[in-house]
Amino acid sequence: MTWPDRVTIVEVGPRDGFQVELEFIPTELKIDVVDAVARAGVSKIETSSFVSPRAVPQMADATEVFASIHRRPGTRYTALVPNLKGVELALGAGADGVRLVVTTTETYNRKNVGMTVDESFEVCRQILRRVEGESIAVEAVIALAFGCPFEGPVSEDRVAEMAHRFTDMGIDELSIADSVGLGNPTMISSTMTRLLSELPGIAFSMHLHDTRGLGLVNAVAAMRVGIDTFDASIGGLGGCPVFPNGAGNIATEDLANLCEEMGIDTGVDIAAIQAVSTRMQDFLDRKLPSRVLLAGTPGQLYAKIRKEAE
Repeated sequence: MTWPDRVTIVEVGPRDGFQVELEFIPTELKIDVVDAVARAGVSKIETSSFVSPRAVPQMADATEVFASIHRRPGTRYTALVPNLKGVELALGAGADGVRLVVTTTETYNRKNVGMTVDESFEVCRQILRRVEGESIAVEAVIALAFGCPFEGPVSEDRVAEMAHRFTDMGIDELSIADSVGLGNPTMISSTMTRLLSELPGIAFSMHLHDTRGLGLVNAVAAMRVGIDTFDASIGGLGGCPVFPNGAGNIATEDLANLCEEMGIDTGVDIAAIQAVSTRMQDFLDRKLPSRVLLAGTPGQLYAKIRKEAE
C-alpha cells in the first residue's frame, strides 16, 4: 500500500466553519484566526465568502477581512462566490482564488442558492468568462457527492457526470464534498478511484464532514487511492445551513495529527492550530468536537505522563 508523502490541508474554518454560527464573530477575531492559521503552516485558506449578507450575515465583513489579513508568502487566500457579483467583490478584495459550488441534487441546490443545477452551471460558465485573463484560480466544488438529506443516495455516475461537465468548461481543480457526512470508505474509494482514472489531469481534493464519525476514516480511504488534499476546519467547526443535523468538518488538528502519526508530512504546526481552536472554543463558550483539542497528540500525552511522574 502506498500513502502520499505529503498531504495538503486546506483550512475552511473561517468560511465554512464560521458561516453557521449565530453569534457574529468579530471581524478582528476572524482576521486573527486567518493570520494564525497561516503562521501555523497552512498553505491554502478559505478566508470568507462574498454572498448576500441577508442570506449569510456572518460573512458580511468579507471585504474587510480580506483587506486586513497579513498575507503570508506561500499561502493562498480564497473565497466562495455564488455569482458574478461575488466574483467582482472577490477580485476587488484581491482573493487568490474562488470556489464555485454546485450540488448534485435539484432539491438541495434550489434550497441552497435558489437555482436549478443547470442554472448553477450556467453561472459557473459566466464566472469563467469573467475571470479569463485575471490572475485568480477557479475551483469547483461538487457538493452532496455521497448523499442528499432530501433526495437520498447520490449515484457515482451523477458525480462523474458533473465532474466531466466542470472539466469540459476548463476547470482543473475539483473538490468532491461529502457535505452532510453521508459517505463511507467504500463509497469514497470507489468514487475517487473512478474520477482519478477518468480525469487524470485534474487536481482533486476532498471536503469531508464528520456527522457519523467517519470523517477521518474517509480521509484515509481517499489517501489510499491517491488523494492528497483535504479541507478541514479548526476545532471541527462547521455544519450545514440547510441540514441542521449535519456535523462540522473534520478538524484541522485531527487531520494533521493523523498524518503525523502515519509519517505523512503536512507542514502544519499542530500545537499552533490547537491554540487557534482553543481560542475559538473559548469565544463560542462550548466544547468543539476536535479529538486532539480534547485529548492532545500522543507526544503531548506522553509529556504529561512524564511530568506527572516527576
